[in-house]
Amino acid sequence: MPEAVTPEDITPEDISIERHGEVELITINRPQKRNALRWQTYDELEEAFRTSTARCIVLTGADPAFCSGDDVKEIMGSGSSDKPLKVEHRITPAAGAMLRTDVPIIAAVNGAAVGWGMEMALMADFRIASELARFGELFVLRGLCTDVAGIGRLAQLVGREKAAELLFTGDVIDAETARSIGLVGRVVPHAELVPTALELAQKIAARPPLAVQKLKEGLRLATDPDWEALGKWVGASLSELFRTEDHREGVRSFLEKRPPVFTGR
Repeated sequence: MPEAVTPEDITPEDISIERHGEVELITINRPQKRNALRWQTYDELEEAFRTSTARCIVLTGADPAFCSGDDVKEIMGSGSSDKPLKVEHRITPAAGAMLRTDVPIIAAVNGAAVGWGMEMALMADFRIASELARFGELFVLRGLCTDVAGIGRLAQLVGREKAAELLFTGDVIDAETARSIGLVGRVVPHAELVPTALELAQKIAARPPLAVQKLKEGLRLATDPDWEALGKWVGASLSELFRTEDHREGVRSFLEKRPPVFTGR
């Protein structure tokens, strides 16, 4: 996703971090916006994952959502401007911080995980879903391509055909469907979600941390694509797609709450 120039010093307010022994619980805390991401949220997430000293991290959202993706008005504007959003041809820094860390990550998905919310779930090592969770790669509905995780991780989990269906349609699926296709490891009652995730995190944190870090590094070397190269491709693709009329229509139709009409321009 795009990068923005931001102040050097940002007071954390979009996320909260609680320490539970050797485990950190990171909560995206913009419930009034369904935890939609603004530039500041991206920066806070990058800093949290890049500097964590925990042995395991649990990532969740303040109810009612996990993360509803980008704050469309702030990130994409109104869809009326012909001036395209500037995109750096590199991996999104917050994605880079999550994908490069050797700290295991558990996504405790408590509600909608769509757009970049689904990307974050895919970047985690484990996905535990509340019965209220929903998942969707909505980028195509905004005339855009997904970020690196949708390209580099989704097919690993659900197979290429199902990944293609989710990516090309932008369909939203419920928690049980996500479990049945292998997108999430387990579905639990909503009230048990964070305790279940913390229990697994504490179990991992009790293992030898250097060995766990090496194991995660090994999995990354064995199964992940070249995130830097993929990030450059995503950035270049978004630069092109942000210039299209279909992208502007995707944003306008979302804000106007009507079906989009795409023209291939």
